[in-house]
Amino acid sequence: MGFVSQISEVIPQLIDAGRQVVERGLVLASGGNLSARLTDDAFVVTASGTWLDRLTVADFSIVNAAGEVIGGADRPSVEWKLHHHTYAVRPDVAAVVHLHPQHALLVDMLGERIRCTTLDHAFYLGRVARVPFRPAGSEEIATLAADAVADGTNAVVLAHHGCSALGDTVSMALRRAMNLEEAATMTYRLLLAGDKDTDFPQEYRDRIISI
Repeated sequence: MGFVSQISEVIPQLIDAGRQVVERGLVLASGGNLSARLTDDAFVVTASGTWLDRLTVADFSIVNAAGEVIGGADRPSVEWKLHHHTYAVRPDVAAVVHLHPQHALLVDMLGERIRCTTLDHAFYLGRVARVPFRPAGSEEIATLAADAVADGTNAVVLAHHGCSALGDTVSMALRRAMNLEEAATMTYRLLLAGDKDTDFPQEYRDRIISI
C-alpha cells in the first residue's frame, strides 16, 4: 500500500481524533499533536502551530525514519521527535496521541501515580509510565518517553507537560488517551476522599483478557 492510499485513510481519522480531544477538554488551542505510522520508514504528524479541532489535510507533515520532512507541511510539530523515537522502539505502534490533560498532570504534580482502578482502565492501559520534565521538542524528552514505553507500556505522563497514548490504530491510541484521563480523574477524586490505596484487584490483572 503506497503513501497516497494510506494518507487518505489515516488523516481523516486524525482529524476526527483532534476534534474529539478538544471537545473533551483534553487539550487547548494549538497544544498537543497527533501522528500515525505510514510505513516502517515514515509517519504523518500534525504540523507546527495547528489547532487540533481545526485540522485539514494541509495541516500534516510526513517525516521519514531519518527525521527528514519528505511531504506535506514544511514544519512538523516541535514534538515530532517524541513520535519519531516512539515508533523506533515500538514497531507494533501505528498511532501516537500526545495531549495535555489536566487531571493526568494534576495527579502527577501531587506526587501520586495514576491508578487504573476500573476494568476499562486496567484493560486499555494496564499501567501508566512517567518521565521527569525536559524541554518540549528536545532529544531528551523524546528519548525518555520512548524508553518508558519500550517494554510495551501504552501510556506515559510527561511531567509538567502532557501525556502520550499509543495504539495499533488511531482509534485505539485515542481510546487509551481518554481512559488515561478518566483514570487520572478517578484517582484525583479518590485522593480528595482521603483514599490512597484503592486499586484494581491484583488477582484479576492477569486474567483481564479472558473476562
